[in-house]
Amino acid sequence: MAEPAFSLCVYCGSRAGERPEFAQAATAVGQWIGAHGGQLVYGGGRNGLMGLVAEATRQAGGRVLGVIPQALVDKEQANHACDELHIVQTMHQRKALMAERCDAFLALPGGIGTFEELFEVWTWRQLGYHDKPVGLLNVAGYYDRLLAFLKHSMAEGFMGAWQLGLLQAGTDVDTLLPALVQAAGFGQEIVALRSVI
Repeated sequence: MAEPAFSLCVYCGSRAGERPEFAQAATAVGQWIGAHGGQLVYGGGRNGLMGLVAEATRQAGGRVLGVIPQALVDKEQANHACDELHIVQTMHQRKALMAERCDAFLALPGGIGTFEELFEVWTWRQLGYHDKPVGLLNVAGYYDRLLAFLKHSMAEGFMGAWQLGLLQAGTDVDTLLPALVQAAGFGQEIVALRSVI
């Protein structure tokens, strides 16, 4: 397999959620990554949205890199269909390796693990620990209240507009993903692949 054109770290739920739109979005993200010659970097699980985005990436010809802690492997939740599966001992190791191996971050709907991962890489970005773009795919209004709260936090003086501006939120896969990949320093030629596929 050729070297991936880019690597996108995707955080999302190990459950599928209640709305079909969540699964559709995870599949669409995986298809976009694969169709554009990219690599998915994710938490290495086979359940829920995590499993869907990985399988969609693989089916579309993309590369899949998973990072999973031993505790979840022991619970038989690891996706052994990954092109590259790293088994680590702690969540800290998992998150550090995922952040190291990607060019940009994207959060899909998920639970507390997704929230924690998103806020951590966003915090790292505002502190200057990395300069990789951070995106939030707001599927079926799932993150509407969170985005409203973030604006409330800014209005109350706990966050600056520049910090909120470091988080690129969007509702459309074909708009948000190209923006993240281009912000990561990759050229228009990757995005243009869509028209010839």
